Amino acid sequence: MTEDYREEKAREFCAFLGLKTEDCRLIAQALTHSSYAHEVLNDPLASNQRLEFLGDAVLQLVVSQYLYERYPDFPEGTLTRLRAALVCEATLAAIAGKLQLGRYFFMGKGEEASGGRRRSSNLADGMEALLGALYLQGGFAAARNFIIPHLEPVLAEVLARGGLYGDYKTELQELVQKRGLGEVKYRILQEEGPPHNRIFQAAVFIGDRQWGVGEGRSKKEAEQEAACQALRRLREGEK
Repeated sequence: MTEDYREEKAREFCAFLGLKTEDCRLIAQALTHSSYAHEVLNDPLASNQRLEFLGDAVLQLVVSQYLYERYPDFPEGTLTRLRAALVCEATLAAIAGKLQLGRYFFMGKGEEASGGRRRSSNLADGMEALLGALYLQGGFAAARNFIIPHLEPVLAEVLARGGLYGDYKTELQELVQKRGLGEVKYRILQEEGPPHNRIFQAAVFIGDRQWGVGEGRSKKEAEQEAACQALRRLREGEK
């Protein structure tokens, strides 16, 4: 497939979202999974991974400034927990799903066949890459104006729940028991990094099925993010 084709599909995506941009090359790159970059383009740097790296930093700053300005009386700990709830994989994947991001991905045959268009990690990474592209095209304001309206409903939900990120595991346990879905178990999948900067990845299982994966600087934080992801999938009626 040609670069013209990718830009054409990216232009369709921009039109679908109501984004006005004349140059769609960065948007096309934001939609390009690493499998497609390797298999079709034969250029690993053509994937969305570099934009994802940038978009992650942009997202953190956008959300941090937004929360800092909106809640002048909240202490650092509360702001940190709110930010964690807004920028977690589950939240980004849910937003990406509403924007039909997966439909516009460019990805390799194997990744697509294995359900890559619906995989939470791909959707979350794609959202960060898209934010990175918007930042490069229009600056901080463009990134902020795009993402904040999508995050505000999530923020309202978190505040209404009152947990401020702290008790997704209890919520999940209660919902699973209410629906009679089976036993909830957590498993640490991997640990990376030096002892002073450890990153944990945890998965949550309901019965024998994995329902969420999360990362964090502690096992508890990783399990909370996994539970957050599972809750969203259950509440959206995923079968």
